[in-house]
Amino acid sequence: MTQTAQETAQAPINSGFSHGSTAAEVVAGIDLTGKTAFVTGGYSGLGTETVKALVGAGAHVILAGRRPDEAKIVHAGILDRIQILALDLGDPASIDACVAEALASTSKIDMLINNAAIMATPLARDARGYESQFATNHLGHFQLTQGLWPLIKAAGAGARVVALSSLAHKRSAFIADDPHYDRREYNKWTSYGQSKTANALFALHLDALAKDQGIRAFSVHPGGIMTNLGRYLEPEDIAMFKARSEGETVGGAPPINWKTPEQGAATSVWAATSPALGGMGGVYCEDCDIAAPTDDAEAQGGVMAHACDAEAAARLWAMSEEMVGRGFGV
Repeated sequence: MTQTAQETAQAPINSGFSHGSTAAEVVAGIDLTGKTAFVTGGYSGLGTETVKALVGAGAHVILAGRRPDEAKIVHAGILDRIQILALDLGDPASIDACVAEALASTSKIDMLINNAAIMATPLARDARGYESQFATNHLGHFQLTQGLWPLIKAAGAGARVVALSSLAHKRSAFIADDPHYDRREYNKWTSYGQSKTANALFALHLDALAKDQGIRAFSVHPGGIMTNLGRYLEPEDIAMFKARSEGETVGGAPPINWKTPEQGAATSVWAATSPALGGMGGVYCEDCDIAAPTDDAEAQGGVMAHACDAEAAARLWAMSEEMVGRGFGV
């Protein structure tokens, strides 16, 4: 991976991979021996396949999630190649405890993949009063990355941070005046969309801060995948997804071309490892390539301007530091 601080255009680079590529395919021929990856939520859905692909390429993987015992069962065949830590991204104390364990047990992190998320949950708030989807999907990963930063810096030039965003970013920009739905009516889908926009903006600003050190950040849309991320879905939500699977646009949400978990893990693994991205960063990726900009909220792909807004990213960053109560210190 090349150390450079160049700007990266939000435009496809013709990677040679596609919507149907799998995580194993994008990492084939890449030797990750001696590399350490940290993956949140790496024991279900595309997280499972992300861990398998990285281990298969030779990496040591630190897997962090809410159910360590389940992770041990899922990855029973590779327990000698992974470390499992407890982590609840909705609990600041749990995040700090996870960070402390990581700092005590490893010397560096070459790849951080912020994979875990919750989706379309009823209105709930954490102990600080923060709306749960924004708190878990964005603030939890912000605090985690902040705590792990000494290990990422120790890996040096070539280290990467990957934030899983979503096509759902099209549902909402980051609403700085009321991110926690204190004054506006709560909608579980716009809330999810805001959190996914925040993931993209986080990667954008982190890359701007860290690229002079050769550390780069990316956001990715993994694709539509049937996983337990949908555990909060209600019957009308399931009907909506069925209609979108059949090519319909529903409530502004575009049709879905579903992926398998192996395909869903591909873009995050590609962003974390691909030599083709050497010297690049700060961009939103999909289908194992850099996504093209779009102003069409109903399109099946592309990234909206509000998820690539450097000023919004800087504002979100400053507000996030205030919300978690500490500076990031890149």
